[in-house]
Amino acid sequence: MVHFKTLDNGLKLIVNKMDGLLSVTMGILVHTGSSQESDKEDGISHFIEHMTFKGTKKRTSFQISDEMDRIGAQMNAFTGKDMTCYYAKSTTNHAAEAFEILADIFLESTFPEEEMVKEKGVIIEEINMNEDTPDDLCLDLLANAFFGYEGYGRNILGPKKNVSGFTKADVSNYLDKHYIPDNIVISMAGNIDVNLAEELVLKYFSSLEKKYCKRSEVKVELQGKSIFKHKDIEQVHIGIAFPSVKRYDKYYDATQIMNTILGGGVSSRLFQTVREELGLAYTVYSYVSTYAEAGALSIYAGVNAEKYRKSVDAIYDCIADLKKKNISKDEFERGKEQLLSSSIFSQESTSTQMLLFGKELLYNGKIYDFEERVNKLNAVTLDDVLAAVDMNFDDKYKAISLVGAVDKPL
Repeated sequence: MVHFKTLDNGLKLIVNKMDGLLSVTMGILVHTGSSQESDKEDGISHFIEHMTFKGTKKRTSFQISDEMDRIGAQMNAFTGKDMTCYYAKSTTNHAAEAFEILADIFLESTFPEEEMVKEKGVIIEEINMNEDTPDDLCLDLLANAFFGYEGYGRNILGPKKNVSGFTKADVSNYLDKHYIPDNIVISMAGNIDVNLAEELVLKYFSSLEKKYCKRSEVKVELQGKSIFKHKDIEQVHIGIAFPSVKRYDKYYDATQIMNTILGGGVSSRLFQTVREELGLAYTVYSYVSTYAEAGALSIYAGVNAEKYRKSVDAIYDCIADLKKKNISKDEFERGKEQLLSSSIFSQESTSTQMLLFGKELLYNGKIYDFEERVNKLNAVTLDDVLAAVDMNFDDKYKAISLVGAVDKPL
């Protein structure tokens, strides 16, 4: 049972009631992230996400954690390129208490000065950890090489200089621009009474002032660069990106099936060739990132430093072979079945359902329809997948990143 309501102030609520369960996941999704930041704001979406848990008008940071633990609930948040999400998961009988705490941190955070100082140090250590995690660093550099240093190319964590300098005024200005009802979706999935869900949202969020978000379209100028970072480590980490389809493109599903064939699982061409046949990598995969204005098909591999060029050649051979469009019926059916089963598995997770329904409403203004999703996947033909190949491997805008004991870009 799916329940939808738009509050008078523009905030939207979506509830997917999943009978037979004993828990519920409740999320507050805001349509902003690193891609909406200016150079001066770079990193502030993530900083605000951290600071939201550091105290409210009636709870200290410890009390927030302690009260959630006392009811056996879990609460967390994450920041993306174009969305920030705060969520709590609880047993059904504690849903009202968990949501009250979630609403409290979202609406009543006070951003104490002493906590801001401490959290800046925490985030700077997170930036240091990212710098010391070569696969994460490789993919961050790949985003820079592909999108540049603005929009979808921004590192979500931001630069240390910015993080160190954020003020309460900076936080307040960003919240005033983006954390407004028109830019927020509350999504719940699990065994929760829809009347209770609506009652809770009205109680805590209906008093928010009706305002409209002037969300700007993200400017995309593909760079097609090749960059590297020297690190004295055992492996070379390789990232390769090509332009792909946008989020709601006609060939979105066909592209996802094509990606599954290329590098989406252990039976994929990249895995079977680079790892199983040649023994060059422990980890190799591909994935598709889609946004409103652009998309990227990315390939990652962590490989033997002495054989990284051979690994790159093997990856390019897999791409060249795919571009010949010699995809078999068996590969096509296997790829489609993987996506179908993934959609079915998602039906059994309250967290995944919360995000599916929340993101569809946030991005597209529509209610997620599982049957429609399955029907669209079933309707994809092998010819569609072959057509998707033509849309994904434009060498003109190909971007490459390397991290490891290398002294020049690829």
